[in-house]
Amino acid sequence: MRHVRRRVVRRVVRLTAVAGLLAGTAMVAQAAMAGESSGTPAVPRGSVRVSAAPAPAAGAGLVARLGTARTAGSWIGSDGRTVVAVTDERAAAEVRRAGAEARLVRHSMNELRSAAATLRAAPRVAGTAWVMDYRTNRVTVEADSTVSRAGWARMSRVADGIGSFVRMERAKGEFTTRLNGAQPILSAGGRCSAGFNVTDGRGDFILTAGHCGPTGSTWFADGQGDRQLGSTVAGSFPGDDFSLVEYASGRAGQGADVVAIGGGNGVRITGAGDAAVGQRVFRSGSTSGLHDGEVTGLDATVNYPEGTVTGLIQTTVCAEPGDSGGPLFSEGIALGVTSGGSGDCTTGGTTFFQPVTRAMAALGVRLIVSASGQGAGGGTAPSGGATASSSSAPAPHSAPARGAVSPGSSAPVTGGTTGDTLVARLTDPRAVGPGLLVLAGSLITLVAARWIRSERDRKEYRRHYSASWG
Repeated sequence: MRHVRRRVVRRVVRLTAVAGLLAGTAMVAQAAMAGESSGTPAVPRGSVRVSAAPAPAAGAGLVARLGTARTAGSWIGSDGRTVVAVTDERAAAEVRRAGAEARLVRHSMNELRSAAATLRAAPRVAGTAWVMDYRTNRVTVEADSTVSRAGWARMSRVADGIGSFVRMERAKGEFTTRLNGAQPILSAGGRCSAGFNVTDGRGDFILTAGHCGPTGSTWFADGQGDRQLGSTVAGSFPGDDFSLVEYASGRAGQGADVVAIGGGNGVRITGAGDAAVGQRVFRSGSTSGLHDGEVTGLDATVNYPEGTVTGLIQTTVCAEPGDSGGPLFSEGIALGVTSGGSGDCTTGGTTFFQPVTRAMAALGVRLIVSASGQGAGGGTAPSGGATASSSSAPAPHSAPARGAVSPGSSAPVTGGTTGDTLVARLTDPRAVGPGLLVLAGSLITLVAARWIRSERDRKEYRRHYSASWG
């Protein structure tokens, strides 16, 4: 009996976690799917504001003006000021005149890119990643725990041949794609998450990670396959890590511009932009919830077991299996969708994101933004579809202090039906007691049923459980 009780406890923990995944930190698809099922019309659309925080725009503008032979990237300093790495005093003077801080470095962006190209041309070693570290003026190569001594030695020889500004480091854990996700979308191959809602002017889509499933994958909004959400119609993985899931109804529904972060709370997404090194960012996912961290590198390359992905955002935001495809954002600006990484939210780690601007450009889609959420950033789109318009680039000036950075303006999660789902009621803090009773009864039934199965049946069930829920 003691052995039986231990197994029951393990199942209680597992199924409690599953319930939390389903009703925890939901993505934009939560409101979208609810709006679709209730017949709610799509929200009005506004033009997309394609700009990030002022400091990232200022740094990128200075780098573009001075050129990659005289600069080596930009970042946000601890005081919120824009810092630009330059290779000569004349470039430094121009940066200071623009109101930013100049940092003299030895190696230009051209040299850093050449080093990265040499690493890409070398024989591939799964479990390695590299990124141009602007703040140290180096290229950092990381090798996870799966890389053997021979693999480490091969990469070390390549790094040594490039020069001393290429540094080798060991990373915690393994670099894996974070399959599963935030608001669950399920297919025969597993579970992933919705990132942001986008449109091409004719129909609406979910932008998510490319490794979630190939073109043609059918996605459902529930584990029983009763509610077909849509199907994957385009994507890229490896190489990139993005895909489009077309809504079966053609429309995302009400609240498509809100990213839900749990507890009925959401963040209104008002535009899309490019991340900057040193920027404070936020990620939401059903496994680990809402977490924040810092962008540590851009144009990162990761050699996943499934293939190599380039052009990623590297961050200190933690993530775990179950967070894949979920959104990265800051101050209401969409920045990326979760690709993969190493570590977890207990010990920390590294997480990589597919930039949304690059994905949307490749797919020919635009972020769905409601007219009410535009503010001064844009206007209402004409009927018949969204139109894209870019606001003028903001004047270079300091970014907000890091402590003042937030995910974005709060917004209620709307578009739901009049009655909450069973799982939502079970996980509502106001109904913990009744919820636990119902959950306990379900668990007892499940355990009893599984105990009367043969070993073969139990193994088959585990295989099905793994395929369905990761």
